[in-house]
Amino acid sequence: MSELVTGDAVVLGLRPARLPSRALALAIDLVVVWIVFILVSIGLAIATATLDEAASAAIVVATFLLVLVGGPIGVETLSHGRSLGKLACGLRVVRDDGGPIRFRHALMRGAMGVVEIQMTLGVFACIASLVSARGRRLGDVFAGTLVVRERMSAGRGIAVPPPPPWLVGRFAGLDLSAVPDELWLAIRQYLTRMHQLDAEVGLSMAERLAGELAVRTGAPVPPGVPAAAYLAGVVNERQARDARRVFPSAQADPRGQGAMGVGSVPVGVVGPAAAVSPVAPGATVSPVAPLAPAAPVEPGTPEAEEPGGRKPGTGFAPPA
Repeated sequence: MSELVTGDAVVLGLRPARLPSRALALAIDLVVVWIVFILVSIGLAIATATLDEAASAAIVVATFLLVLVGGPIGVETLSHGRSLGKLACGLRVVRDDGGPIRFRHALMRGAMGVVEIQMTLGVFACIASLVSARGRRLGDVFAGTLVVRERMSAGRGIAVPPPPPWLVGRFAGLDLSAVPDELWLAIRQYLTRMHQLDAEVGLSMAERLAGELAVRTGAPVPPGVPAAAYLAGVVNERQARDARRVFPSAQADPRGQGAMGVGSVPVGVVGPAAAVSPVAPGATVSPVAPLAPAAPVEPGTPEAEEPGGRKPGTGFAPPA
């Protein structure tokens, strides 16, 4: 795990890409680039068949620079570090602080790539990647970048803490379509590691993320709601929408603990379902009135406290 430190003194747990995955991604990129270069060269050779030798040589050099050098630079700049090979292998180029790369980073990587990849058939790049602790080649060292694994196995993920019960369903009317994936990733990383942060740093980061999320959704943060709890509530709402999209026949659990399908135990049943005694034949069963939904309890009220003055357990404790 690579410890990338952001400007807010937050350590990001990113896993650097190793040589096999990087070599496969590079092979895919080289095959695509060389196919494009050969096709463009053939087309230009047919179109410029009447030119002299010097002009043809100049066109060949210009094609080499534009396709084999400028092509990867342009793709990494426009895709923020995701070339075709890296996209297929689940990799991405990021800055040393975990942010997306810019043109100057892609330019340095592309310029060094001509020497250590194309002129030496990748020998220098392999040696540098094996020697480096984070698998970086010379282009990454000079550009200040790192290739990380963007797709992780589900078993290694860290669960996002659920929000307080009184926030479940409160953000059902928010428009989340304008929230970018980068912001969702930053919020998720904060929620999973907020108890490892310094109190002041965690509070400032939560307020900054909550402000950005409020701008994207077009609705301000509700008054009296802590920033960390607000972030957890919105993330829970997004997860609930994703669950309803994948399983449209499921019903949302009012406690915010997933979806309830057909055959699930109702919320009001106490004890396991297998403990229900069978009804004798011929016995009269009186209908049971449905339970009325409990009104939401606002935090800070006497009803929100347990006997003895203790707060009820919510499964979510924002940093102090």
